[in-house]
Amino acid sequence: MGTLHWRPPPGPLRIEGDGLVLREWTVADLPRMVELFDEPSIDRWTPLESPFDLAAANRYLTRAGHRRVDGAVLQLAITVDGGEPLGELLFIASDDDATELGYSVGVRHRGRRLAARAVDLGIATAVTWGARRFRLRIEPENAASVAVAVACGFVRSPGPPTPASSKGRSIMLDLWDRAEG
Repeated sequence: MGTLHWRPPPGPLRIEGDGLVLREWTVADLPRMVELFDEPSIDRWTPLESPFDLAAANRYLTRAGHRRVDGAVLQLAITVDGGEPLGELLFIASDDDATELGYSVGVRHRGRRLAARAVDLGIATAVTWGARRFRLRIEPENAASVAVAVACGFVRSPGPPTPASSKGRSIMLDLWDRAEG
């Protein structure tokens, strides 16, 4: 993994728009992370460790801070008012000029277009920081993530899925791309 080809401004981030506030995770969010991420569908479709308990949440937050400083990953809590996290949006450095995105929404908060709204808001903001190309890697069977990709204007790359590994299992991932400007 490289570094992001663009840089968000230093200091804590708060991105507002479309009825959402995207902000960085805090220590106060640790119990909420457990509630959001210790869930079978999160375990199935993401690389997050499982079970996702308070110790896992603490490791995750610590790693998020290091990866932010290194310019490798930017992890933002999805909220409606800057308070209670409902999910997460990630910007992940890739080996080319694309910025990979990842997203998850807690099971109790699904059906409100939170992921699609967060992706669109995140992309609009990242473009102001210099990002131009965005990519998703989605298992073809992950219908919810595919629906978010389509809703956000991503186009599936031609060709067969690419092999990958997650949590000791072999998976296949479709690549989805979106270019701006």
